[in-house]
Amino acid sequence: MREERESKRSRKDQDYRNDDPFMNSQPQQNQRKSRSQGQGAQGSQQYGNGQAYGNYGGPQPRRTAQGNQNYGQPYGGNMQGQRADYSQGRNKKKSKRKKKRIWLFVLEILVLLIAAAFLFLWVKYNKIQKAEFNPTDVVVNQDIDQGVVQQMKGYTTYAFFGVDSRTGDLKSGTNSDTIMLCSINNDTKEIKLASVYRDSYLDNTNGRFQKVTEVYGAGGAQQSLNVLNKNLDLNITQFITVDFNAIVEAVDIFGGIDLELTEGEVKWLNGYLVEGRDVLGKECDDVPGPGMQHLNGMQALAYCRIRYIGLDYERTERQRKVLEQLMSKAKSADLLTLNSALDKLLPMVYTNLDVSDMMDMLKDITSFNMGETTGFPLQKTTQNNEAGDVVVPINLAENVKELHAFLYGQEAYTPSATVQSISSQIVSNTGVDTGVESQ
Repeated sequence: MREERESKRSRKDQDYRNDDPFMNSQPQQNQRKSRSQGQGAQGSQQYGNGQAYGNYGGPQPRRTAQGNQNYGQPYGGNMQGQRADYSQGRNKKKSKRKKKRIWLFVLEILVLLIAAAFLFLWVKYNKIQKAEFNPTDVVVNQDIDQGVVQQMKGYTTYAFFGVDSRTGDLKSGTNSDTIMLCSINNDTKEIKLASVYRDSYLDNTNGRFQKVTEVYGAGGAQQSLNVLNKNLDLNITQFITVDFNAIVEAVDIFGGIDLELTEGEVKWLNGYLVEGRDVLGKECDDVPGPGMQHLNGMQALAYCRIRYIGLDYERTERQRKVLEQLMSKAKSADLLTLNSALDKLLPMVYTNLDVSDMMDMLKDITSFNMGETTGFPLQKTTQNNEAGDVVVPINLAENVKELHAFLYGQEAYTPSATVQSISSQIVSNTGVDTGVESQ
């Protein structure tokens, strides 16, 4: 019995081995060899010889350096293209995100710089004495030709007033010893200066004629702007007033100026220094003699005040020479020097310019170029009348026509009816007409 059971078990084992297609397909030695080769880069291809794996084609080859093109169709032979597209798209997204971060960083820097610039100007602006009147309240002749008004918009025009205030009050109460019109061509950045003679006999807009210098003492900057606009057909609403002490500080900050002096100018300059030392409490040497001299702030101010050589006509010319040199110095100065100048000069400034106006001036300072200068009235004479020793325009209307040609290039300018009427009244008051020779 026992032997019979063992015989049956042996026959079953033999049948199992005979029925196994893999065991039956190759010898045992080949099986080991096949498995060993299957672990290599090419060995797995031989598994496809066995029928037991049917249509699957046996285990697939590993990925090679050439990509996935060796994968069989069951695994999708085009997988390499899909993977490459995915990789490229992902790299593009990373590149876009990187560029976006760079632009955001640049934008943040620009915003910070702009904010810093506004903060800088705001701090400086708070040092200034600010005008309290509204620029829209300034008188402007309404009968000026509108074509002329449009042309004038291509220029920025300021009025500069220089006052000799011993108390530091720049708003009123003192005469404007210096009155300048500054015209800036917005395209070319050319600056032209026209000094209005302080003793000019003009309509003060309050019903009488007087020296224009006296208007500032009574009505301040606003009334002075009214007089300039009404008598000269201008539309100035912005002004800057400085104390003469500002000239001293500015010249010293920029290292002095060089001027050719006559013997007479040296005499009067040193004479004015006597008063200047007493008023300002500063020591200053006399100018040694005529010829080219390097002047400090005190000496430059004394030079600007000389009025007994060439009367007010040459006096204003001397003032323009000093201003021209200061503007040239400021244009080439470094940032530290400009900052020092602002800190010292702004407390001596009274103006209705706002922060944006100041920013426009500062950003264009290196582009400005000085053009011609002149004095107004261009055709004039002197007279002593009820207003005192005055400078009388010979035909105010013609003088205004010449002024517009100078400031704005309006060669064929026709003065308004308002100016024509003032011109006739001056002739009536003084008897000075076109037959009088200009001085």
